[in-house]
Amino acid sequence: MAALVLILGIATSAGAQNADVTPGATGPGSVVRETHGAWQLSCRVPPGAREEKCALVQSVTADDRPNVGLTVVFYKAIGEDKKLLRVVVPLGVLLPTGLGLKIDGEDVGNAPFLKCGKRGCVAEVVLQDEVIAKLKAGQNAMFIVFDTPEAGIGIPVSLQGFSEAFAGLK
Repeated sequence: MAALVLILGIATSAGAQNADVTPGATGPGSVVRETHGAWQLSCRVPPGAREEKCALVQSVTADDRPNVGLTVVFYKAIGEDKKLLRVVVPLGVLLPTGLGLKIDGEDVGNAPFLKCGKRGCVAEVVLQDEVIAKLKAGQNAMFIVFDTPEAGIGIPVSLQGFSEAFAGLK
């Protein structure tokens, strides 16, 4: 799973580490502009910004553990041509193992958690074009968190509508 770190790249700037768990396009005042399959395109004008920002959002729970869920958010960095993936998981997950990702059963790798807050723990990465292409072509993603070193919990995320929704990011 270490390949995810290399393939996606890690967003470890001070801004990413100090950011709230919700990027500018989500949170209070956000409006769902469109729904594409399992994805919502959520938009708002972030504090201090002049333009509306949008993010793709999907919240899911583990099939066999309804108390373990996560929120997946794709968005573009403000003022940069970077596309980011932020995943918020519940408090209590094992942090050293990071967050794993598989797309249609193919191991993409893992990413470290950057911080934990009241709403959960955050993993965030800069997406490379190769991974975006896999997400657009894929049917299902599986995010993996651990509650013990031996016990991984796979949380399925539908990629239905992802390609269309991703085109709406601004």
